[in-house]
Amino acid sequence: MGHEKGAFVMAAQMKYPPELRRRAVEMYRSADPKPVIRQMARDLGVHHEALRNWIRQDEADRGERDDRLSTPEKEELAALRKENAELRRSCEILKAASAFFAQELDLTRRRY
Repeated sequence: MGHEKGAFVMAAQMKYPPELRRRAVEMYRSADPKPVIRQMARDLGVHHEALRNWIRQDEADRGERDDRLSTPEKEELAALRKENAELRRSCEILKAASAFFAQELDLTRRRY
């Protein structure tokens, strides 16, 4: 029983409720001076790398960093990858059907 890579990643990303994620990032952004992420995560009861990733993603979504995709860009990329996979499957089906009908046509021509 294997898990699809994408399904596993999505499950891992949803460990914490979206509202907790939003509030944690908001707390971090409004703090002055900026708190130590590891300590803030401990206080919130979340893993420090989870909090660090939420903050980084928020910064990307706000255009404050360019080393990662924004959330809309990630969603678009996922949709395009899905569409690409579907188009590849369709193409393979059409190739197989084309080869089948070409063979059938060739057999029909030989009979006459």
